[in-house]
Amino acid sequence: MAKLLDKSDLKTLPGKWALAADQKSISQSFKFKDFTEAFSFMTRVALLAEKADHHPDWSNSYNKVDITLSSHDAGGLTQKDLALAEAISSFVWLPQ
Repeated sequence: MAKLLDKSDLKTLPGKWALAADQKSISQSFKFKDFTEAFSFMTRVALLAEKADHHPDWSNSYNKVDITLSSHDAGGLTQKDLALAEAISSFVWLPQ
């Protein structure tokens, strides 16, 4: 099982990720031009998640995608969550 991150590891999060009040997850909402662009983004994230063997909790409604990252098996945030958040945030075409 992966090691939980401590508070000092969570002071600086990638992109616009926000720490949950319980400090057990991070989340971000993304808004795109249309459904096709949102679904394309989700496909790219799915490929990254599969490669990392770390899968997000997410939802999609037309042009909006909400993502929450947490390592459920560890009971909170691990380096896997920060690495996936960083990979997602590094997309050149993401709306800012």
